[in-house]
Amino acid sequence: MWQQQIEVAPPYDFSKALKRLALDPLISVDIAKQKVIVPLYVQQIPIAVTVESIGTKEEPRFLVTAPYPERKKEIIERISHLFQWNTPLAPIHEHFQRTELQPLFTEYQGMPLILDFDLYFCLTKCLIHQQLNLKVAYRLTERFVKTFGTQIDGVWFYPRPEDIASLSYDELKQLQLSGRKAEYIIDTSRLIAEGKLSLEELAHQNEEEVMEQLLSIRGIGPWTVQNFLLFGLGKPNVFPKADIGLQRSIQRLLGLSQKPSIKQMEELSKRWEPYLSYASLYLWRSIE
Repeated sequence: MWQQQIEVAPPYDFSKALKRLALDPLISVDIAKQKVIVPLYVQQIPIAVTVESIGTKEEPRFLVTAPYPERKKEIIERISHLFQWNTPLAPIHEHFQRTELQPLFTEYQGMPLILDFDLYFCLTKCLIHQQLNLKVAYRLTERFVKTFGTQIDGVWFYPRPEDIASLSYDELKQLQLSGRKAEYIIDTSRLIAEGKLSLEELAHQNEEEVMEQLLSIRGIGPWTVQNFLLFGLGKPNVFPKADIGLQRSIQRLLGLSQKPSIKQMEELSKRWEPYLSYASLYLWRSIE
């Protein structure tokens, strides 16, 4: 077991990030101890990595603890990316002080965009969450992982595409997923397992290229791709305009009589570029 201290540019409010992560019943979060255990697959090896805050919002420092010292460099790189430690939040905060979102960026100052811990699971989760409210979506996702994933030392590791590719549609439908979603999830998993779709390669493509490739797959629409771009790949300028939660949060923030139209969302979002992903995150957080 090895440990590594990491210093991050302020502000970085880990406590606010943990409260959002704690909404997901699959994630092992200890708010009192300010730590989270991250289930990583490194070269197909499941590794539980502990990330613990040992600093403050103004002086953020973290302690990363994990086994496999020979994998230390790769683990640190992955964790730094997932927790966006190399993205300074101060310029983003300053940018939104001149916009309608100023109250949110003051309230949640320093809350980072933390990515989903696994690209395959991020895409699968987006498929599960399609057209569902958050409570139901979390329940179905938890059922999916606890049925087909693996628990190691109390931490749930997500199933691999090869595991899901070998299932029948009926096996997924037994989890209360619709027949269509069962087909989408298994068919997409088969594309990945057969090497016809590489999520790792998508990480090196621009948004338009990712959108074009994923939209060609049955069951994947713009909302799913946008959420994958945001929470899977960590693209900084993504705004799912058709998301009902975003519409509802903007309606409440701006005191509108009804949810904003797509055209209104487009006009508003122009002033929030090039950090639309953070606008999305903070708007969602305001209604969770």
